Amino acid sequence: MKHRILALAAVFTLGACGSTAEEPQAAGPKELTVWIMDGSVTQELLKKFETEYEAAHQGIDLKPQIQAWDGIGERVTAALASTDAPDVIEVGNTQVAQYSASGGVSDLTAKVSELKGEDWLPGLAQPGNIDGKQYGIPWYAANRVVVYNKDLFAEAGIKEPPTTRDEWLEITKKLNKDGNQGIYLAGQTWYALAGFVWDEGGDLAVQEGGKWKGALDTPQALAGMDYYRRLQALGKGPKDADEANPPQHEVFAQGKVAQIIAVPGIAARVLEVDGKLKDKMGFFPIPGKTADKPGTVFTGGSDLIIPAASKSQEEAYELVKALAGEQFQTELAKAMSFVPNRTSLAGVLSGDEGTAAMAKGAATGRATPNTPNWAAVEATSVIKQYMTAALAGGDPAAEAKKASESITTTLNSGS
Repeated sequence: MKHRILALAAVFTLGACGSTAEEPQAAGPKELTVWIMDGSVTQELLKKFETEYEAAHQGIDLKPQIQAWDGIGERVTAALASTDAPDVIEVGNTQVAQYSASGGVSDLTAKVSELKGEDWLPGLAQPGNIDGKQYGIPWYAANRVVVYNKDLFAEAGIKEPPTTRDEWLEITKKLNKDGNQGIYLAGQTWYALAGFVWDEGGDLAVQEGGKWKGALDTPQALAGMDYYRRLQALGKGPKDADEANPPQHEVFAQGKVAQIIAVPGIAARVLEVDGKLKDKMGFFPIPGKTADKPGTVFTGGSDLIIPAASKSQEEAYELVKALAGEQFQTELAKAMSFVPNRTSLAGVLSGDEGTAAMAKGAATGRATPNTPNWAAVEATSVIKQYMTAALAGGDPAAEAKKASESITTTLNSGS
């Protein structure tokens, strides 16, 4: 609004100096529309950014629009195909491949160096890079850590969290006594399985000769499943359900579970069930195979894209540059307990145990296979079904082969 007032004032000033009707009128500010997902930023921080950005970029009228996650895929797809698209859109990091396949997303490869791309979190940068071209610019991340009950750790004589996967198994065995569960791990928590598979050098699917191939039956992926099986057996998590059935925060809140794997924000859900657990929850990164590096984790979060239909490409890029820059990344991380998009900014979260643990894990984060058809794989629940079959006594190699064949078919459908 302030820019509109300034523009009008300029017009009146010209009139006072003897301007005629034929003389050009002062142009109004250029509107830039950005779609921000609900829950990604507080209204207070967004308003602060809007005010400061407009002050630093005279002639720009920023128009943030909050979008609900429900149905966002259809809305983004429609916007990318339109002639009146938003200028910048926040999208889920694993959705970039789907949207870029439409050809409606601007290629920002030439800007990677200027945006400090060498410092980006891999789990955000990789999904935004399709066939060597950078379409998605990392914005923020969130990933799973181990949430633990400090009282149960103390009762078991455990003074420090584990730093290796072998240590993790050992302390979980010690915690698994006196009616307590060393860990509550539902059998279909496939994001956790993915991390163990990646740690072993395997993958969920690989690309060979232009085609995708399911990879759960490789020796490396089977080793990851074997570790998952040993860890899952140290608790009473159901083999045929995921972490939402029943909600694992409710199970943890009963006070008899020593550990769960979740994003740190689950602590708030736990306290809704039992506020007495405040100050009794601790957090540590999922351990890796060696103590020098935490375990690989699935990195969730968001990237920023610029629709090719935006009529303000340069201005849209400058907006992305500010949103992905150090100042706003620091403010966003502190306000929302998110992991910043750069590894060098992890220190801004050091004052909070949960988000600090999350930031350490994010440094070795990864994302699901970078193909538009991966969403269809998730929709079939094939990985969950494989996990249940393997945990319930089926031959892991045979079940993994079956699942891999299904993944192969789904990923190559329509190609």
